[in-house]
Amino acid sequence: MGAAVWLVAVAQFFAVQLVVQSGWRTSYSWATFNISDLGNVHCGMWDVSRPRYVCSPLHDVMNVSFAVHGVLLSAGALLLGGCWGPGGMSVTARVLLLIGCGGWILVGSVPADVNENLHVLGALFIMGLGNIGLVCAGFLRRDSLFGRGRPRVVTLAIAAAAQLATWLFFAQADPGIGLGAMERAAAFALDAWVSVMAVSVIRAGNPAGRAPRGARPVPAAG
Repeated sequence: MGAAVWLVAVAQFFAVQLVVQSGWRTSYSWATFNISDLGNVHCGMWDVSRPRYVCSPLHDVMNVSFAVHGVLLSAGALLLGGCWGPGGMSVTARVLLLIGCGGWILVGSVPADVNENLHVLGALFIMGLGNIGLVCAGFLRRDSLFGRGRPRVVTLAIAAAAQLATWLFFAQADPGIGLGAMERAAAFALDAWVSVMAVSVIRAGNPAGRAPRGARPVPAAG
């Protein structure tokens, strides 16, 4: 159930982005525009540092999706409590990632052109604390599902990429892919991680009627 919730969270989030950007009467580029531009309430020039014309007729749909995204990611993390393993690192990772999920709820509740300070705070929760949570998730105990060999390697790779992208975005340093794309690399790291972990959980499940690996067969009666 937790894995399914995570996959639904990611699927609805990206599907809604495509729908909302298709409603723009002007062009929308993932390389140039921020994610939050899709949720801006008003039409007009926006952002002193990178002036661009923003007008998102379906902003309400996007803002609801932001909030739903945070709620579903949080629910999945709680439902999959047994996959994190015990220990302080497990608790720290979950707390930080839940704060990051809360950031999506905050940015959906307060669009950037309504209250920029609160909106930026939500972004800091997502790309700052949330991505630190991913680093912590890379050091979970090896006897946990998320701390095993391959999931651990994937987690550390995603976490490293997220940290680099976050630093470059907030430094406004464009390596050539556009600051909009750089923001997405930082903000979507959790989505990439939960997608991989959800598949790992599903693959680790025990299909009905199949004995667990290593289990001894029960002798037939008589």
